[in-house]
Amino acid sequence: MERYLRNRITLSEEENQMLHDARVCVVGCGGLGGYVIEMLARLGVGTITAIDGDVFEESNLNRQILSDTQSLGQSKAFIAKKRMALVNPEIKINATKALLTADNAEVLLKGHHVIVDALDNIGTRFLVQEVCEKLQMPFVHGAIAGWYGQVSTIFPGEQTLSKIYKNKAANGKEKLLGNPAFTPALISSIEVSEVVKLLIGRGDLLRNKMLFINVLDHEYEVLEL
Repeated sequence: MERYLRNRITLSEEENQMLHDARVCVVGCGGLGGYVIEMLARLGVGTITAIDGDVFEESNLNRQILSDTQSLGQSKAFIAKKRMALVNPEIKINATKALLTADNAEVLLKGHHVIVDALDNIGTRFLVQEVCEKLQMPFVHGAIAGWYGQVSTIFPGEQTLSKIYKNKAANGKEKLLGNPAFTPALISSIEVSEVVKLLIGRGDLLRNKMLFINVLDHEYEVLEL
């Protein structure tokens, strides 16, 4: 199919089929999640679940790719579904307008091959790690703040977030440092590349590692965890 012609230069026909057969859940449809969903849909990932209980606000317009002036006040998850119907109507988007909680997390996350952390708070990230361990699913962690970002791929039993964050109740740095448009675009791209490698079983993952990026000073470091 012409749509995936450029995919086939990088990915084999079999690997493209793996993407088509995959089910990926993206928790958060804002700065990181919007870009993640956009790229997964364009790659042809067959089923994408978009989870977010929030609506778009004017302050989102500087960086959240799914937002525009017509979508203000509307559900981020539902807008993701609406936009992806235009981007790639061949795939399935499941939109869930809900915040991830201890009560609903297992039901919402089960049945996927990979979970993507596109959240903006540490506590919910630990909840994702806990549920993914219970369901025996890998997840890709990403976080951003100002000029900085990080990515790690976490398998059940590794408890990598406990090595990254010493206090699960602490606030993230996003509200303190803000976020320009380029940081979520960069970090989400790396998250998506990790998702693809997980799905096709090829390449070196950021497993038991964390990629830390400081674009202000061009520092790119892989830390062993």
